Amino acid sequence: MKAQAPTAYGHGLSTQARNLHWLLGNLVDEVPGIHSVTVVSSDGLMLLSSDPEQAEGPAPDAGTDGPLGSSADLATIVSGLGSLTNGAAKLMDGGAVKQTMVAMDEGSLFVMAISDGSLLGVHATPDCDMSVIAYHMALFVGRAGHVLTPELRTELRKSMENVQ
Repeated sequence: MKAQAPTAYGHGLSTQARNLHWLLGNLVDEVPGIHSVTVVSSDGLMLLSSDPEQAEGPAPDAGTDGPLGSSADLATIVSGLGSLTNGAAKLMDGGAVKQTMVAMDEGSLFVMAISDGSLLGVHATPDCDMSVIAYHMALFVGRAGHVLTPELRTELRKSMENVQ
């Protein structure tokens, strides 16, 4: 199932917030093989999602929409994987983690650091072109990193709470 560009947002948001939503939607629409995308803050809270209506997870007794079930699941996984790899990098004196990729039989998971400590996570199909996804993620990070101020993160968190 192809991820949906975020459409539940936009009303009452700042220009920077709308631009980030547009960048996320563009990533989803332009790159083949993406199931879902999320941006989480350094403290693990979801800031952006490719499927905001799924942000609180599937309803009780409902089937899941894809292998992860919801964008909240992806955000949790991305946050946990980011924490785990950062801990490993510290133990190994490896410096900052820039990117993590997990290849599975039925898909791939990419996590890329954004300059403010936030993380961009992508769940993709098993036959995706990993280099294309990584390239487009790097473009997103380059464009989003300098605008993710504390004020904008607060605005994005509040917009996610309103969708839920």
